[in-house]
Amino acid sequence: MRPFFLFALPLYALDQVTKYLTLKHIPFGDSVTVIPNFFSLVHVSNTGAAFGMLQHNNAFFIALATLAIVVLVILRWRGAFRGRAETAAWALLLSGVAGNLTDRLLHGSVVDFLSFILPFYGEWPAFNVADSCICVAAALLIGVSLFGKPAKVK
Repeated sequence: MRPFFLFALPLYALDQVTKYLTLKHIPFGDSVTVIPNFFSLVHVSNTGAAFGMLQHNNAFFIALATLAIVVLVILRWRGAFRGRAETAAWALLLSGVAGNLTDRLLHGSVVDFLSFILPFYGEWPAFNVADSCICVAAALLIGVSLFGKPAKVK
């Protein structure tokens, strides 16, 4: 329960506060340049998955996120996330999925506000804190599975 209060809950709160500030201070569709030709704050919405795929499937993603949270809680309870990296990944996943689920329930879509222009790529799809948490969690889990010590089976 400790990782939830120390890690997942603050990240969830950060996600929701930043989205609230975006909704309050940046009109929908507008952009505020922070670093010219590199980083802007925007206000866009996403009814689909990552990078705007599968648009207009909000109900499906509400059900999927709800199921994901239930599975994450059950797996944690059963001891699936034991090491520090796995526990951090669990907390990141939980906060990210819960943050985007909250948006879908409250606003009918996910609020995205971070926009980068990358050299040799162009404009990266807008994202938010919750999306970042999910991506870092996935990277952690991949890293642990590739480079971590194998778990001992009892």
